[in-house]
Amino acid sequence: MRIATSDDGTPIAFDASGTGPPVVVVGGAFNDRGSWAGLAAALADDGFTAVSYDRRGRGASGQTAPYAVEREVEDLAAVLAAVGDGGPAHAHGVSSGAALLFRAVAAGVPVDRISVLEPPYRVPGAPPVPEHYTATLRRYVDAGDRDGLVAFFQTRVIGLPAAAVEGFRSDPVWSALCAMAPTLVHDGLVLGGDDHGLPAGLLAAVRVPVLVVASSGTAGWLGQTAEPVAGALPDARWIRLDGGYHRVPEPVLVPVLANFYRGVSPAG
Repeated sequence: MRIATSDDGTPIAFDASGTGPPVVVVGGAFNDRGSWAGLAAALADDGFTAVSYDRRGRGASGQTAPYAVEREVEDLAAVLAAVGDGGPAHAHGVSSGAALLFRAVAAGVPVDRISVLEPPYRVPGAPPVPEHYTATLRRYVDAGDRDGLVAFFQTRVIGLPAAAVEGFRSDPVWSALCAMAPTLVHDGLVLGGDDHGLPAGLLAAVRVPVLVVASSGTAGWLGQTAEPVAGALPDARWIRLDGGYHRVPEPVLVPVLANFYRGVSPAG
């Protein structure tokens, strides 16, 4: 583990392995640097310096108040500065991490090619986010009710049946979700607060090549976000790869990402 120091003094923990151009993986909700360690390792084996990091408030990273999306943009810039040598750098954003990556690139964080997996913008046909979404998340956080917050997110946002979520409480991973639950507020703000619609103005400001990836195993509206997101970006294409729900296995994903980062257009 290494530490980058963000502009406001917050320590941001990251792991880096391999040699070559940096690729930073930006995780989404309930993700820490271990969530995408396998992807980072596979990218390292393919000739990149692969980085996974704990976004602020998660894992070994700090959490300096007050939170603002701009601070997370600065965190990513700090990680890139810690691993880069001034040459080309790339990044891969997962779910709400893709939305953070778009904000960072639009703000001028120096990456020259980015890939994203299923940004969870509420495209036409998607159900709306729950009413008063940000305030509801904050009420759970202020009450110290992390169990309730995880259950609310799993049922009202992801759409899992309540009975399935109740059964999930006995799984050992539940405690890890509860530990990161307050950062769901961060993800909500990154996606636009109470409006998670497609941010056309923001995406129009992302002026680097983008590859938007969808998984064949992602059912419903979330599996349909890639095409409209790519259409709103100045220089993007989208591709659907064989995978599970909201995830593509490394042997399928990494060759496509590696070729894209090297300037080779993916087929499909």
